[in-house]
Amino acid sequence: MFSSYTAIGDSFTEGMGDELPDGAVRGWADFVAIGLSQASVAAGAGPIGYANLAIRGRKLGPLLAEQLPPAIAMRPALLSLNGGGNDIMRPKVLIDDVAEQLVQAARQAADAGIHVLLLSGANPGKHLPMGAVMNRRGDELAEAVTKRFPIENMTYVDNWSDQELTRIEYWSSDKLHLNALGHARVAGNVLRGLGVEVPAGWGIDEAAISRANARNNLGYYRDYVVPWIGRRLTGRSSGDGRAPKRASLLPVVVEATGATGTGA
Repeated sequence: MFSSYTAIGDSFTEGMGDELPDGAVRGWADFVAIGLSQASVAAGAGPIGYANLAIRGRKLGPLLAEQLPPAIAMRPALLSLNGGGNDIMRPKVLIDDVAEQLVQAARQAADAGIHVLLLSGANPGKHLPMGAVMNRRGDELAEAVTKRFPIENMTYVDNWSDQELTRIEYWSSDKLHLNALGHARVAGNVLRGLGVEVPAGWGIDEAAISRANARNNLGYYRDYVVPWIGRRLTGRSSGDGRAPKRASLLPVVVEATGATGTGA
């Protein structure tokens, strides 16, 4: 049972691809917070506190420098960490260095008495241009992290190896970020890894979301690939100027009709 939960990371943890009608993003970490809060309420302990400091586009070094110290300072019972996805998409990367940074950051939080959830992202390689490179580097990173476990006071969840998550039905139109169904599946993987019951439903419209996305046509390259290349060439990030969506531990309200939100 966890009384509080803080998430740090990049677009995967922020929740990109799971956009709500008001323009906000939700994502797997929000779903996990809902599941943890439901379990806490069922046990008579009340709702948990939840913070999400993740910001899209962050490479691992800046991510850890900006987000890890304030996350540890919150002293949550559980801290989740994912990163490195933006690093392995760069022309040059030292995979073992990325894995070591992740594990050392996790150890720093664990040494502060926090239970750490270290998790990998899902594999988008089947649907991306140059996806073979992403596959190879992601495989190497998952292997480099996995060989460092088990570690005391840490849980590792390997979403990269979840073959179900490679299906197009779980991905948003940019094919780089999971849609609501994909985020919900990751949340289920996480909660099971923590030994917490997975809610029966998340309040998402599965029939509407599960439609296969368009193929990589001219519009796809215009809307997603070209802007991404432009940011790489100019040194910009999709997260420039953005603040965390949930910068402090706020209570997760569990609605009686189902798990639909993390409103304060």
